Amino acid sequence: MDLSRHLRHFLVVAEELHFGHAAEVLGIAQPPLSQSIQRLERELGAELFDRSRRQIELTAAGRLLVGEARRFLAGEERLRTMMRQAGEGELGTLRVGVPPEIPAVALHALLRRVTEDTPGLHLELQELTVPEQLRRLASAQLDAGLVHHPVDAPGLLYGPVVKIPLGVVLPRTSPLAVVRPEPGARRPGSRPWEIELADLTGHDLVVFPRETFPAWYDHLLDVCRTKGFSPVRLRHARNPEFLLGLVLAGHGVAFEQEAMARREPRVIWRPLAGDPLQRGICVAWPERSAHPAATRFAVLAAEVLARHGTAGTPPPALGVAPSTEPRPWSIVYAP
Repeated sequence: MDLSRHLRHFLVVAEELHFGHAAEVLGIAQPPLSQSIQRLERELGAELFDRSRRQIELTAAGRLLVGEARRFLAGEERLRTMMRQAGEGELGTLRVGVPPEIPAVALHALLRRVTEDTPGLHLELQELTVPEQLRRLASAQLDAGLVHHPVDAPGLLYGPVVKIPLGVVLPRTSPLAVVRPEPGARRPGSRPWEIELADLTGHDLVVFPRETFPAWYDHLLDVCRTKGFSPVRLRHARNPEFLLGLVLAGHGVAFEQEAMARREPRVIWRPLAGDPLQRGICVAWPERSAHPAATRFAVLAAEVLARHGTAGTPPPALGVAPSTEPRPWSIVYAP
């Protein structure tokens, strides 16, 4: 029995109190409408209309059913709307893996952007390395993940790739951290605080282990060698804080985005001339049984990362007075 259809018929008849007029409103013949009301009465076990007079009247059961029928149909409509929104990725929970090095400003912007775009969608973020994300995506423990590109993993779909230029992270006491004043020491059109990869000759390199991301690891070292930098020693760090600690201790330099270097005020970030190292990042999600919000989230994440993934302020150009805004490390590094 299509209870909703019969209840809609009942409400029109209850409003018109005339089967002929109700049939016209519904756009059906009167006999099928009468049969629909009779079937509803049999189903509910109560007479809904008093037909003993010239004009029909609602019975006590019928008057009670009017309010209940309206609530029932409104609830059904809410249910259908909710399921449609869930099917289109506008409701529910999206489980997303995020690598540890994603800047806090980018995460904040991403959460805010998703809330503005789809307020009914809840992001459940999990801090995971890319290999851990790939394992959980394969076992359906994650709905999507922010992964470094390219990724050699079957059964995944990928959103737009954002290229994030990497610079070099140095201790503030390093001679390379000083802005070079001699115009002849720079190539034409370069920024005064840029560093050539060849300038790093003689330094160790702090880098993530190869098994974390083999393709990017090999590419990074190939670019370094091509540009004249062959690290004396490779030191591996999985955690961003450990990486910054090694750099601060003078155990090497590292290649990261500027926002990550801001976590430690005693290190400094300098861009690389020509931006030879650009790390790609994108959203990946399973091809089979994909979460309906995954595609939309991939586009939003790319927009946010393109805007906030490299956020930072370069040092002042030569001849420009430094900012008078107090720095958090002014006690340690007094003017």
